[in-house]
Amino acid sequence: MNIKLKYLILCLVSFWAVGAVAQIPSKNLDYYLKQAAFTSPVLKDFQNQQHSAGIDSLIVRATGGPQVTASSAGMYAPIVRGYGYDEVLTNGQALEALLNVNYDLLNKKRINNQLEGIKIQSDSIKYARQLSLYDLQRAIADQYILAYASQEQVDFNQEVVMLLEQEEALLKKLTRSNIYKQSEYLTFLVTLQQQQLVVKQAELQFKNDYATLNYLAGIADTTQVKLADPQLQTASTSMDRGFFNKRFDIDSLKNSNQKNAIDFNYKPKLGVYANGGYNSSFVLQPYKNFGASVGFTFSVPIYDGHQKKMQYNKLSLSAKTISGYRDFFVRQQQQQLNLIRQQINQTDALFPKINEQIRFSKGLIEVDSKLMHTGDLKVADFVIAINNYMAAQNLLRQTNINRLKLINQFNYWNR
Repeated sequence: MNIKLKYLILCLVSFWAVGAVAQIPSKNLDYYLKQAAFTSPVLKDFQNQQHSAGIDSLIVRATGGPQVTASSAGMYAPIVRGYGYDEVLTNGQALEALLNVNYDLLNKKRINNQLEGIKIQSDSIKYARQLSLYDLQRAIADQYILAYASQEQVDFNQEVVMLLEQEEALLKKLTRSNIYKQSEYLTFLVTLQQQQLVVKQAELQFKNDYATLNYLAGIADTTQVKLADPQLQTASTSMDRGFFNKRFDIDSLKNSNQKNAIDFNYKPKLGVYANGGYNSSFVLQPYKNFGASVGFTFSVPIYDGHQKKMQYNKLSLSAKTISGYRDFFVRQQQQQLNLIRQQINQTDALFPKINEQIRFSKGLIEVDSKLMHTGDLKVADFVIAINNYMAAQNLLRQTNINRLKLINQFNYWNR
């Protein structure tokens, strides 16, 4: 009865363990990219800046219409025993309460230029936000690849431990039957224990890499997950790669907008105004001092020491700087893409050789395992075969991880 009960308990525990493994949620790279974009305060900051630029546009439009202000001023200058301000100048007292309306007649083009400047600023913020998003996605993808590699390392090391444990049970029986020496069994046991420690180290490394991934993505979650294969593919080569060049276009538009602003500062200005209200010195019939007035203002710049030409020279230097940066970046970007493409091709060329090495190593392990069953193989030779297989598998995983990172870099620059 006790034996049956133990067997039942063992079965229940096994089913529970299998169910627990099956319930481990799986998350892919796209999940972390979306979470990082959603939680990033930098992206939210840029979004708020864009909204602020929209408000600035409304403010500029409001300044283009008539401006109405209310003003009031009062003054009393007493004369005591003949001492005080001259009443001819001050009238002794005065009160002013006016409603003023001002309107600039020649401000339409100036307002439009200001609106264009705000639009350029909004485009600049939009570009900065998109660039920040691309940088964030590249960092998340790199860390995801690193965590996925650590996860694969854990799985492989566990498979090796299971293989060694199976052979250890067989070797123990053969040692008891005096087919193998005790020293050979102990040598194999040390190898098994070392591999078990490697599994623990790999698990710790995966936990650290996974925690870093959650940290970068802004995810406060410590539950165990299964990371899916990143499945990154090289994007098709862009002909113009306009995204990175757009920042130079924006700088050129800023230059042009500033030049227009300088031109408007040297154009004539004409404005009209009107006011109405009460303005009196209380000297003569103050109850009749209600009235109104209209007028205009006109100004035209004549000479300011050639400041306009100096400002033009500054803008010309800025344009040359922008052109220099653009040319340098285009060359650098092309060199970067060519180098990464070459590295990807060289990496792809390694896979057939590595897979062939894995196939031979695995075949050797199978042959050596059969020879161990009959006692016709030294344990040291079997350990060497295991180490060669592990080295080949590690090389395959590392090569694949390097390829994924190169693809991530290529897709970043190929925009």
